[in-house]
Amino acid sequence: MPLKNTKEFIKKLESEGELKRISAEVDPVLEVTEIADRVSKAHGPALLFENVKGSVFPLIINAFGSFRRMEMALGCDSFDDIGRRIESLIKMKPPGSFTQKIKMLLDLKALSGVTPKKVKRAPCQQQVYDLKSPLLEVLPILTCWPKDGGPFITLPIVITKDPDTGIQNLGMYRMHKYDHATTGMHWQYNKDGNRHFDKYKSRGKRMEVAVALGGSPLVTYAATAPLPPDIDELLLAGFIGSKSIEITRGKTIDIFVPAESDFVIEGYVDPNEDRIEGPFGDHTGFYSPADRYPVFHVTCITCRNDAIYPATIVGKPPMEDCYMAKATERIFLPAIKMIVPEIVDMELPMEGVFHNCALIAIDKKFPGQAKKVISALWGLGQMASTKYIAVFDKDIDLRDSRTVVWKLLNNVDPKRDLLVSEGPLDALDHSAPYSNFGGKMGIDATRKTREEGMGREWPDEINMSEEIIEKVNSRWKEYGI
Repeated sequence: MPLKNTKEFIKKLESEGELKRISAEVDPVLEVTEIADRVSKAHGPALLFENVKGSVFPLIINAFGSFRRMEMALGCDSFDDIGRRIESLIKMKPPGSFTQKIKMLLDLKALSGVTPKKVKRAPCQQQVYDLKSPLLEVLPILTCWPKDGGPFITLPIVITKDPDTGIQNLGMYRMHKYDHATTGMHWQYNKDGNRHFDKYKSRGKRMEVAVALGGSPLVTYAATAPLPPDIDELLLAGFIGSKSIEITRGKTIDIFVPAESDFVIEGYVDPNEDRIEGPFGDHTGFYSPADRYPVFHVTCITCRNDAIYPATIVGKPPMEDCYMAKATERIFLPAIKMIVPEIVDMELPMEGVFHNCALIAIDKKFPGQAKKVISALWGLGQMASTKYIAVFDKDIDLRDSRTVVWKLLNNVDPKRDLLVSEGPLDALDHSAPYSNFGGKMGIDATRKTREEGMGREWPDEINMSEEIIEKVNSRWKEYGI
């Protein structure tokens, strides 16, 4: 069964020895970050701070900070298992025979059974803080790094609604707390939240926004997933967990929120108002600069009686967000392979913070195929922001960094095998000459043919014969090594 809420997630983590409770008082200003950063870098457990200075609410951090904990959060033994389920859904074809029709109906029935389910009473609304209350002051919002512009909500599930279709979107955008009732709303140019905001802005209307914190770990993950526009992230969460996510209407806004959330912050964004947001110590390991972003106004906060505040910190990798991104890499690889079928495998190194570098293995069949794949990926959704794409032959283990570097340094002729371009980049790429735009490089590290400008035969790679390998394996103990 999928984990329904934060309490269940904590119980699961604790039973598996993956959580540490800390009763000592800790300061949300920098101290929590330093503790969590040390534990994260040491591949340590999730941390539940039971006594956070200035707040009555406990704080959980690093809950997603390992491959094992991410698998627990998603209720799987392997991220690839979820990818294969998505692949089978994508590959459904129009039914032909009676048997195929029945199978199609069963598949669609299974999918319809995980659509969000509306409920009137929800745990996330057991307590209500209105405009007469301290609002954001009750939350243990972290100030993460010394040069940050202030405290930031770092694990928000931001819910917006398309004014044309009524379809809701979940995204995760940091929120700079200005005071007890306003924050920044850091949705970047290529995010669905910003796309919705542009529509309201063109109409001169306020945009209602809900921000959920905690609840089902499936919902938290789904908010980070790179789904196409107008695909409900709650449907993905339900699909992964094979069970509908319960939702309820907000108290002051016409937006449905996950019923099991720990907190829900309701409010609106005014299209005529912006404010300096940041700087912020970001997942690149550098501070992203201050810039102007829309302002979010809080109209009320609701929460559970047993609410726990979820947080994360980002900085020099690897950190908690890296494991969430690795789950996305494996889950969505089958979808990418459906579009670019020659791709065999993909690795997004943590050090590249997922938008700076992609390593690709392909089943190469014709000259120039690697460059064709590079161009295809630069035109594909969020992959369009990838700064470096290196393509290898299918017989490489992309997770073996020593072999990857060896092939890269030995298989590439810079004049022939580099594809230099320019285009959209991630907003957090500080090396780009302009915000969101700059240079990109594709690298063809595959074996080359004469048609690709190779003026001589490509040499054979050194490998021992299978016969000798088996012989030595069978006699290894005899050698006494």
